[in-house]
Amino acid sequence: MNVEIKNLIFSYGKVKALDGVSIALPDGAIGLLGPNGAGKSTLIRILLGFLRPDRGEGRVLGYNIRSEQNTIRRYVGYMPEDDCFIPGMDGVTYTSYLGQLSGMPRQEAMKRAHEVLYYVGLEESRYRMLETYSSGMRQRLKLAQSIVHDPKLIFLDEPTSGLDPQGRIEILELIKDISSKKDIQILISSHILSDIEAVCSFVVILDKGRLAAQGEMDKLKEIDYSMFEMKLKGSTDSFIDRLRSLKYKIEEMEDRLLKVYMPPDRNVQEIFQLAFEEKIQIRHFVKSQTKLEDLFAKVVGVD
Repeated sequence: MNVEIKNLIFSYGKVKALDGVSIALPDGAIGLLGPNGAGKSTLIRILLGFLRPDRGEGRVLGYNIRSEQNTIRRYVGYMPEDDCFIPGMDGVTYTSYLGQLSGMPRQEAMKRAHEVLYYVGLEESRYRMLETYSSGMRQRLKLAQSIVHDPKLIFLDEPTSGLDPQGRIEILELIKDISSKKDIQILISSHILSDIEAVCSFVVILDKGRLAAQGEMDKLKEIDYSMFEMKLKGSTDSFIDRLRSLKYKIEEMEDRLLKVYMPPDRNVQEIFQLAFEEKIQIRHFVKSQTKLEDLFAKVVGVD
């Protein structure tokens, strides 16, 4: 396992950001999901050695997260969500400089900077000042600097942030190529579920500082989540309120379509009985094919 942590606990004052998280990540592309405040950024900072956990232990690439932080950063790349460029530098100088900070000799870092900028499609812009880069170019540059020192593992924090649809597709294709052909493991933290589904084979979902789910994408989708889609005719407010009072989770979609998450101790007949009592017609009722968004809603909860 390239990343393994056990009972990780971290607090910001009285706020517990991580509460006993234990994960073991296999090879391949890993998706890290969770709503705002779930603890994703805190977890990445601990794995990078920027934060020291209050309790728990862990290893990244076999190195201890408490005592070998400098070694971890030598073999790990990081693409931050926010821009963190140095004004007055051009693309190739900046990328080379970060390679040197990772321990590469100056000449080797410059050679490698040219190679990775060509790889991400910035060969024509490598001598431009960073201040002139567009949002899409900045994302490509951040990806380039994360791999300039040939790491074994990279953390990508919201890698498609601020991109148009075509830009998103191109960045995701690069990420898939890195994961499959460059022998580099990838961990992607993103709120865009379709990005995770397109790239990742394994997913970790955090919620309120705790592990909500983890596993191979295909196997998680096979689990019976008792999730149904239905359309109703009639005055539905009372019917929906009664379902929610029985711990059903209801997500209201467009065109009067409802997604209904049925508790494990309930059965489908109860839904039809309630509809009969409320004089509601069920015009459409099918078991949903579980997608990542359905899994996410199930384990994190639907309001």
